[in-house]
Amino acid sequence: MWYIHSMKRLYIKINELWMRYRKWGESNIIGNFIVGTVKIVFISVIALMLFYSLFVVGPFRSEEEPSQESSVSDSGATAKDDCSVFGVILHGDLLTYIPYHGENNSFFDDTVASDYIVDIIKQANEDAEIKAILIEVDSGGGSAVAGEEISDAVKNSDKPIVAIIRGIGASGAYWAISGADKIFASKNSDVGSIGVTSSYLSSVENNKKNGYVYEQISVGKFKDSGDPDKPLTNEERSLFLRDINIIYENFIKAVSQNRKLSIADVRSFADGSTVLGEKAKSLGLIDEIGGMGEVEKYLEKTIGEKPEICWQ
Repeated sequence: MWYIHSMKRLYIKINELWMRYRKWGESNIIGNFIVGTVKIVFISVIALMLFYSLFVVGPFRSEEEPSQESSVSDSGATAKDDCSVFGVILHGDLLTYIPYHGENNSFFDDTVASDYIVDIIKQANEDAEIKAILIEVDSGGGSAVAGEEISDAVKNSDKPIVAIIRGIGASGAYWAISGADKIFASKNSDVGSIGVTSSYLSSVENNKKNGYVYEQISVGKFKDSGDPDKPLTNEERSLFLRDINIIYENFIKAVSQNRKLSIADVRSFADGSTVLGEKAKSLGLIDEIGGMGEVEKYLEKTIGEKPEICWQ
């Protein structure tokens, strides 16, 4: 349920504050009392919500009425009676999933997972009341696999998908929405960055300075390739370049197919750089220059009514 998902995230935040200020709380009776009281109240609220859901809402829900749970996943998406468009946020680093690290999960706050966005698209397609999907993008990219997974879901959607790029829609994030029916961006948005990187910082010289010695204990010639504490050999570099060149070609092919551009045209500007909105439009990377106002006008024409966007 959406509120359980929200409570879970709030609980993580409260615990994060508790961990941050626990030393102060241990040495300060008032501080300890305040933080402890907040946690007790929060747990009580969750208990009341669970009671309400199980024993109040559940028994009186008619069989004909679709349960909220049937249209809601763990991602927290929820449909509203007046909702005609599902809005989904693609912000921050793009991953295939977001690992859970308990009270320290705040490290992953500025991330988004492809499994979450794919699930929202799936729900929208299964909901008869939803007529379109809007993806808001402000991301420099991340995992190529995550971008590919979202791109496939976008292309296979039965309902129209519109994307709007705000500050940046680059690399894996651009791959993800390149198959949308319509892509909007500001004239000042950064768009594209069709390229692949596997670069990293080497610690070898710093280790030598500090007297550290890398002891190689591995089976398999390339098992510890890319370890920043050991020198990268030419053979290892060739191995990495082999793989990222494959991903690069896959990226070019995907953009070519999704944007209906020739492979040669895409390759001509696929140098890893981003371009601003107007240039992106002239290259065929986006369709229109505009913000949310223009997006809503387009959606209204597309679905035949004023769009009611429910952000998931």
